[in-house]
This record gives sequence, C-alpha cells and structure tokens, in this order.
Amino acid sequence: MAAQKLNEAGKPSKQVEEVSNWWRKIATTSAQLSSLDEIRDFGENWAGLTAEPGGVDYIETYADGIEAMWIVPHGCNESRVLLCFHGGGFFTGSMYTHRKLFAHFAKQVGCRALNVNFRRSPEHVHPAQVNDALTAYKWVLDQGIKPQHVALLGDSAGGGLSITTLLLACEKGLPMPAAAMPVSAWFDMEAMGESMVTNDGKDHLFTKEWVKNIAGMVLGQHVDSRDPYINPLYADLKGLPPIYFQVGDQELLLDDSTRLAALAKKAGVEVKLDIFPNMQHTWHMTAGRAPEANDAIARYSTWVKPKLGL
Repeated sequence: MAAQKLNEAGKPSKQVEEVSNWWRKIATTSAQLSSLDEIRDFGENWAGLTAEPGGVDYIETYADGIEAMWIVPHGCNESRVLLCFHGGGFFTGSMYTHRKLFAHFAKQVGCRALNVNFRRSPEHVHPAQVNDALTAYKWVLDQGIKPQHVALLGDSAGGGLSITTLLLACEKGLPMPAAAMPVSAWFDMEAMGESMVTNDGKDHLFTKEWVKNIAGMVLGQHVDSRDPYINPLYADLKGLPPIYFQVGDQELLLDDSTRLAALAKKAGVEVKLDIFPNMQHTWHMTAGRAPEANDAIARYSTWVKPKLGL
C-alpha cells in the first residue's frame, strides 16, 4: 500500500476555506429548519462551492429505472466511464449538487461520467442505495462498456457506495471494474474510529453523535450496522480492484479510510492512501476554485487513467 501523509502545507487557501464556512453554515442552519425537505432544499446550495468546468454536456437519463445524468466533456473518450455516487449522508445531496464536481473529474480523466441519483434515506433504508448503485453499474455494462473501462467514484456516503457496490457486484458474480476512488469516504456505521475522538472539534461538520444519527436514518430499525454491504469494514475484501483513498487529516471520518485501506491491503488489494494536511471533509467540492481541490483531483486522474487504458 502506498500510504502517505502529504507534507504539511501552509495556511489553506481562501478558496478551500469556503468548505469550512459551508459546513459551519450547514450545522447552524440545519438546526433551525423544521423539515427534511427544507434541509435538502438548503443543501442544494452545496453546489455553489464548485466552479463550472465548461466544455461539458449534461444529459439526464434513466439507468434501468434509476435517475442519472451523463456528464460528457467535449472530445472525451466515450468508451471509458466514471460511475459516480454523490455524498450527503444518504439523506441529502443529489446528482445536481455534484454535477460540477464529477464533471471536473471527467474532464481531467478525459472520459464520460454517469452521475447516479440513488434513493435516499430515511424514506428508503439500506439496501436501497447499494441496490441502485449496482443497477447503474449493470446498466453501464449493458451499454457495451467493458468492465475494465469503468472506475467507481464517490464522496462521503457515495465513497462508501464506491466500495459496497464492488462487494455486491462480486457477490452477484459480476466482473470487477478497473478501480475505485473513495473521497473522504464514510464506511463505519458504528462511528468507532479513533479519529472520532482525536479530530473532535477540528472537523467543522461532523460530531460523533451526528454520524450515529445519520447512520440510524439509513439503517432503519432492522438493518445490522455490521452488514458488509453498508459497512465494508466487516467485509471480505479479497478480489477487489485497486482502490485510491483520499481523506483530510482534520476529518472525523479519517480513520474510516485508514482502517479500510489497511484491511484491503491485508486482503491483497492494491491500495493507495493519501492524507491531506489541514483539509476538511470533501474539500474537493471547491474544484475549479481552490488549488488544494484541483491538486487532489489531478492526483486521482494521474492514478486512474492508466488503469482505464487512457
């Protein structure tokens, strides 16, 4: 496993500091809103952190009944696909909040992306989300895309889906894609990582109590928090494709990535793990504005392009 804590940088840029400002606003505003619909509506402003990449077409579609959006950079190789899952704790976020973010990834890599609008909690509990993700993966393959020309990408809860979709695909006997790229991923439904304590107060979004509350929303009353298709820390990871984890050192979810990376390495999976200094949860959302986000996406692109044959 190529695991590294990147060299300590100077003060974060003003642009990437907007992530901290956004998370503080979310924490304050969510407590004042009276309904889930209001929280979701406010959360759509998350997209404002990301610059328009330009030179990209967006085509809404259905992937075997699952709402989705094709992201097509002009002049890209359309035979390669990033299958993308948005963050938002499974209960908020959408393919619209992450349209621009995933377009920046697609432009860097030089391929299409399919941005999946999976069902959200609490209306739909596990396994609705991973089932939708797997349906989308199967649909991409049914379009004639070779599995070795697909990479899975997701942030936060979507980062969790980038791994659990692999596990479910393996269980169903489907071929593995080329790679997975979890960004600031959420894997642990029990909130057991050491960073839940050591980064308390450093993370400008999460508290341990909140993580456990949103886990309860997707688990419902009957789902085991150790079900490997929602919590891959309890999964058999043998046979998974290469995985590149990125996470910030200020995140409560830091140890979600470090622990799963260690387990994957032990299972024989090719793993790369980068820990970015002074970065908050999903700082990548400032793509096109903040140098720290652009650098992180460029690192992902450099890593995944040869795995997709680009």
